[in-house]
Amino acid sequence: MQGSSNNSRNSNLTDHAGEPGFIFNQSDSLRRRSSSSRRSGSLSRVASDRVLGSIRLSHEMADHILADVDSSALAQIGDSGDRVVEEGDEIDSNVMIGTVTDDAFVVLEGLRPTDAVSPLAEEPILSTSKEDHAQLVKTASTKEKQYKLPHALDYCAYLIHLSVFGFLGVFTRYLLQKLFGPNHLALTSDQTSLYLDLPSNILGSFLMGWFGIVFKPDLRHVSDHLTVGITTGYMGSLTTFSGWNQKMLLLSSKGHWMFAVAGMLLGMFIVNESITIGVESAEGLRKRFNCNLIKWKVDTKGRHVAVTAVMLFCMVTLWVVSCILAVVKVHHLANGAVLWLGCVVAPPGVWTRWYLARLNGVGIGKKNHLKWFPIGTFLANVIAACIMAALSVISKAVNTERSGVILSGIQLGFLGCMSTVSTFVAEVYTMRQSGHSGRAFLYAGSTVMGSFLLGTCIYSVPVWTKNYH
Repeated sequence: MQGSSNNSRNSNLTDHAGEPGFIFNQSDSLRRRSSSSRRSGSLSRVASDRVLGSIRLSHEMADHILADVDSSALAQIGDSGDRVVEEGDEIDSNVMIGTVTDDAFVVLEGLRPTDAVSPLAEEPILSTSKEDHAQLVKTASTKEKQYKLPHALDYCAYLIHLSVFGFLGVFTRYLLQKLFGPNHLALTSDQTSLYLDLPSNILGSFLMGWFGIVFKPDLRHVSDHLTVGITTGYMGSLTTFSGWNQKMLLLSSKGHWMFAVAGMLLGMFIVNESITIGVESAEGLRKRFNCNLIKWKVDTKGRHVAVTAVMLFCMVTLWVVSCILAVVKVHHLANGAVLWLGCVVAPPGVWTRWYLARLNGVGIGKKNHLKWFPIGTFLANVIAACIMAALSVISKAVNTERSGVILSGIQLGFLGCMSTVSTFVAEVYTMRQSGHSGRAFLYAGSTVMGSFLLGTCIYSVPVWTKNYH
């Protein structure tokens, strides 16, 4: 009976599994799978450890490189102002030739760590940086043989390019306000944390990742005037820090403190993500396509004269048309009065910010303390925010339609172009990517909180005490 019972069980087992010894084969399979999964898990942990090790190595190397570099170099990556003319050469990057190690150009020349650091690479930085350095040295050596405008004409060429691109920046910012504002898409307004200038700040920060960081060396191969015009002129005027700060003051003065705090935090987070996405997308394009702009290089007297003449014609035309339309529309209080008046006063705002940028990397005092701090950009943003707050108080005190239009035009044009988010966020991004997150948070916090606190004293306190509505 016992034997027949065993045979019956074996027969059932054979019938169920399809072949004898199914359970033992299944057990072996499970053991092999478990062993394989343990090995794959071990390999994945090894891979993840190598990724983390590569990231740590990149930050450690950045700290080592930057320890040998003058800290003022980082403060000038966003903009170095008119010193580029007075010293007769680029201060942003080419001045570092011969004083910075090969690897430093990964951090300083465009700060493109994704181009040089592969998570699983054995030699994460050396290969790309040497090529960039060789190209930079070659560019610097050929630059001496190229024609350069006389000092006065060179300075005027920069001012002309800044003006033309400043006009375009104001136009774009105004159109984005109208498009995303309450009258059309209704995504932004003065009553929420999504302030009117948020779309333009997002777009400007994204484009700064493209043309202010990744493609900036390529633009320099074409023209230094064009580079300053696009980065400082257009993107600096497309974005505005003073407008952002004033919208948060409007919310806080009405008691909407949570909206104001959320607007500052959300705005800072969004523009930082925008420039990061801009850098990453531009890097992807740069790897796929060879960006060769040498044939467009403005390196002869004829090309300099032709480009300067065209840009001068554009500046004069835009300025004259803006003046005529501003006078007519302000007189009749017609639609577009704020835009055209803003265009009239936009160039002085761009020029002021460009001039203040000469203080970036200089430091404070005789011993040049805080050379890493972009003092020029900081002053431009804070001063513009304070003046905008003062003009808003004056507008409420006078309380006439014409004065409101005039003051709004000054705020849109002069103060909107004098302050910038794109350069500001590029400097913060640079500090973070170079391994100085503490400096980045200190710089960002001092700019945002300093402007808001001063604006509260200038704008909110009079509004509360005078009961302005």
